[in-house]
Amino acid sequence: MRVSFGPLLGSVAMAVAICAMPACSAGGEGLPQQPPKGGGPQQQAVPVTVATVVQKSMPVDIRVIGSAEAYSNVAVHAQITGELTSVGFKEGDDVKKGQVLFTLDRRPLEATLQQAEATLRRDLAQAANARAQAARYQDLQTRGIATREQVDQTSANAGALEATVGADRAAIESAKVQLQYATIAAPIAGRTGALMVHAGNLVRANDTTPLVVINQVTPIFVSFAIPEAQLPVLKRYMGLGSVTVEAQPPSETGPTSRGRISFVDNAVDAMTGTIKIKSTFPNSDRRLWPGQFVNVIVTLTTDPGAIVVPSTAVQAGQQGDYVFVVKADQTVDLRVVAVARTNGTESVITKGLRTGETVVTDGQLRLVSGSLISVKPSNAPKVAS
Repeated sequence: MRVSFGPLLGSVAMAVAICAMPACSAGGEGLPQQPPKGGGPQQQAVPVTVATVVQKSMPVDIRVIGSAEAYSNVAVHAQITGELTSVGFKEGDDVKKGQVLFTLDRRPLEATLQQAEATLRRDLAQAANARAQAARYQDLQTRGIATREQVDQTSANAGALEATVGADRAAIESAKVQLQYATIAAPIAGRTGALMVHAGNLVRANDTTPLVVINQVTPIFVSFAIPEAQLPVLKRYMGLGSVTVEAQPPSETGPTSRGRISFVDNAVDAMTGTIKIKSTFPNSDRRLWPGQFVNVIVTLTTDPGAIVVPSTAVQAGQQGDYVFVVKADQTVDLRVVAVARTNGTESVITKGLRTGETVVTDGQLRLVSGSLISVKPSNAPKVAS
């Protein structure tokens, strides 16, 4: 039996044709819409911020982390044993060189001095008598009354007493020195630390715990280390006399403290590959404090014609650093650049940019080469020319 599909196919074709009419299309909600003919939608502009490439003087510097150190440090100890009778300062005070800090009980030392002086007076009298006897026996020998042995004995007695007098004088000087140790004065000018012993306590000579520690903070040292690869450059510019050092605590703003390099270590640390350097700062405003970490900038020289862009304009890619350069038609071009160094919020470019070009500083994540942009206001600081 043969089945004919002719009438059925005709009915299906007619239903499809009817459905394709405008009335059926209007009622077919949820069906995918076709884009209008005559081309795709217009490209949307990406909002970005921009900055101008400038040429200006830029310092050639080394930036490291350092620490402040006291210019001089003295741990004050007692040199005699005795009772601490008075303290002449408050902990944390600034003291002058020679200022009395501590006083120990002087009475035992004064008694020792008086005893030594009395012994000297006694021995002086005995020495004078011995010299007189030696002179008499010398005269008696010339007249044949005294023997040679008696003359030698009296001369030896006089010499022994003279030596005793010399020992007595030395004992007096020692007693005077011990008495001076009862008054402890500041050996340097500086700032005192915590007071370890208070009045009324017994202190011992050369005890391991100091009475107080004095740090000289004006001037002050800042110690830091640089890689050994930068040492030849530093030495060259130090020879030209153009090196300056700036330091600033990380949490502070405003002008930096300025100093000079005063010490370069005589050997490179083989463990770290760095060399230690110290710089001296006047520190009259006392912004730097011993033990404090600071940001150190060693300025070697100045590049008068550096090409500079904000550091936010430079992006890192697989082919190296790059920036987006804005063209006249408000599209961008991806440009590979060579960054020589970064100075704060600015980067020095040695290859890839020219003065006067405009680069994108924010919004790069949505850009590709050829993207259309629109410039939005920027709160970022501009690169000073």
